[in-house]
Amino acid sequence: MSSPASAKGGRGRSKSSKSVSRSHKAGLQFPVGRIARYLKAGRYSQRVGSGAPVYLSAVLEYLAAEVLELAGNAVRDNKKTRIIPRHVQLAVRNDEELSKLLGAVTIANGGVLPNIHQVLLPKKAGKGKDEVGSASQEF
Repeated sequence: MSSPASAKGGRGRSKSSKSVSRSHKAGLQFPVGRIARYLKAGRYSQRVGSGAPVYLSAVLEYLAAEVLELAGNAVRDNKKTRIIPRHVQLAVRNDEELSKLLGAVTIANGGVLPNIHQVLLPKKAGKGKDEVGSASQEF
């Protein structure tokens, strides 16, 4: 007869079974347990459901992957190999949805988007008779 502890389907875990993290169960890279702890410690509500930290981890992981992908494209466009805050800034501000989400966020060492206002650009020459009566500053 086999002992009840070693029998398959018995109560408790056998000695050889390994613990599996909630992140691994959900197929995520972001830490579900840590986010659950932060949700509880933040006192956003009295109780935190079991699915809430999983969902929040998935959303945060998706946003991080989206920003990193766009920043990686900006790095490739600038012929560099390392992502710096400037690349993150270019990625975020050139994407309409991310720019709206992070509209009030300042990225340190990010700089600004290259932009010259239309009024400041030189006027196109070659109109013909309009050029004679123009109010230019050539004397």
